[in-house]
Amino acid sequence: MENKRILITGGNSGIGKVAAIELAKLGASMVLACKPGDKTQAALAEINAVARQPAINLPVDLASLESVRDLVGEFKQRYDSLDVLINNAGVFPARKKLTDDGFELQIGVNHLSHFLLTNLLLDVLKATPSARVVTVSSMLHKKGQIDFGSFRGEKKYNSQTAYAQSKLANVLFSVELARRLAVTDVTSNCLHPGGVRTDIMRDLPWLVRKLVDLMFITPQEGAKTTVKLASDSSLAEVTGKYFDQTRLESCSQLAEDEDLCGQLWQESEQLVELSAGAERS
Repeated sequence: MENKRILITGGNSGIGKVAAIELAKLGASMVLACKPGDKTQAALAEINAVARQPAINLPVDLASLESVRDLVGEFKQRYDSLDVLINNAGVFPARKKLTDDGFELQIGVNHLSHFLLTNLLLDVLKATPSARVVTVSSMLHKKGQIDFGSFRGEKKYNSQTAYAQSKLANVLFSVELARRLAVTDVTSNCLHPGGVRTDIMRDLPWLVRKLVDLMFITPQEGAKTTVKLASDSSLAEVTGKYFDQTRLESCSQLAEDEDLCGQLWQESEQLVELSAGAERS
């Protein structure tokens, strides 16, 4: 990964931070996309303690589409290439919350913000030989359904239902992106990192968090799949696939529904006002 540039969302904690550390050890130039603050500064210090190339943070609030556009604008002012985009950040609030743009927080942050980010960076990815897009999903996507009528929090909120929907959206997006990029050498794959003890559980009750700590794997174990999809040379031409803890696995059959994948793409384009965002970037 020497001299490869990687942009990762949520690289200041959990599997994102571990992945950033491991990829930095391999020589990658890491660009974090996180909220600024003490946690991000501490993560940068930890990454830079082992990095061959200095890591930086470009500030972003993934609950704001305007902030995503600002991130892309700053990235493009600094760089003209991107070897790997890792759509890693995620939220799992116990109670219904909305993004700045009025979307239910999980579909807004976990899917729509990353959908917009990826699309606004496609020109840079296409200009970089053998670029990769890696999207972190979850095995819980297999329990998900896409309910377009819930994206703005219209329906009664259930955190697990909303999470499963957002993670299914990650998979459908990743598969559809691979289909649309088939004539390029940019690949798109997604993954389940395993049940990992991370900050995403911070809003859950104390007892639930303790049970999670006992049952789930460490961020070090969970980051292995992200690192593999970002760096393994044997995967340079693999695209449109789903990996579960480093192994190629089958995902939800809904990913085979090209109409559903296309509908989600078109709906997402409209919701994030993609053409307007692309013009500004």
